[in-house]
Amino acid sequence: MHRREFLKTSAIVGATGAVAGCLDPAGTSNEQQMPENVPATSPASSPAMAPASATNRPIRIVMGGYSPPSTGFSQALKRIGDRIEARFGDEVEIRYVYNILDLGYRGDDILWLVEDGVLTVGYQSSSYLTERVPDLSVADLPFIFPNAATARGAMDGELGRVLVDRIEAGMGYRILCWFENGFRHISNNVRPVRTPAELEGIRIRVLPSRTLERTFELLGADPVILDLSEAIAAITADDGSLNAQENPFFNTVTYGIHNYHKFHTASNHTYLSRPIFFHQASYDAWPAELQQEMRAAVRDAVQFQRDLHDQEEVDAAEDIRQAGGE
Repeated sequence: MHRREFLKTSAIVGATGAVAGCLDPAGTSNEQQMPENVPATSPASSPAMAPASATNRPIRIVMGGYSPPSTGFSQALKRIGDRIEARFGDEVEIRYVYNILDLGYRGDDILWLVEDGVLTVGYQSSSYLTERVPDLSVADLPFIFPNAATARGAMDGELGRVLVDRIEAGMGYRILCWFENGFRHISNNVRPVRTPAELEGIRIRVLPSRTLERTFELLGADPVILDLSEAIAAITADDGSLNAQENPFFNTVTYGIHNYHKFHTASNHTYLSRPIFFHQASYDAWPAELQQEMRAAVRDAVQFQRDLHDQEEVDAAEDIRQAGGE
């Protein structure tokens, strides 16, 4: 990202609350009138490019993620599917792949699985997209949000709108909204970390983001970029080659990392979101009624997931204590 563009994008981080809810395709708010057709400049707007599953009846929609069925993310996907099935009945067929890791995929594989149309819908932490959409790195900057309400307002407002525009311009997606990954914390098996100096020499896994990597370099740690599947394998290995990671408490517990890390620092160093992205050609080929109902279903599911996330973090912190973590 060039410096001028970076500063321009950074300035909108504080512009919160511009839109109460999710964003519609092409970066317009839900309160605005949406055109029925995608602009002709869209690379995926031609119906001929859409797979048969998006145009035949029933319309087949495969939703995928990378967390167990019990998590808020998976429950939110099911909530979307249930609403669509209730509205359209036999006109649609909904399938779920809640955790692609169970099928031998990596966490980052969900990007191409949706972009190639293997999955219709997916979600992923925005950091995974920064290599192809560098402007997304602004969301990885540390300590830019004081609390969840401010962060949610930014992602539902101007910041989220700009980032959606950047992603849709650079990847084959339609993005309807943002799940909350939330504030991230540090866990390790070396020592308590209360100051940056205590990170010295600790090898910590970070998401595939040069911004996050540089943040922990400046804090004195030894950051290494790894996919989720690689990180879990390294943390649970006997050689101790990776002794720290950063995640919301809930993710730390979901992937069993709290069984290997004793020390947990509630650092709140970064707030991350997970865009909910659709295979662009499929979404654009759907009837307007299905697009409209899907936008409403996603909006509802995001509020549902965010509410669950608040309690999931509280419960996960208790799980960490019960496992002997500090």
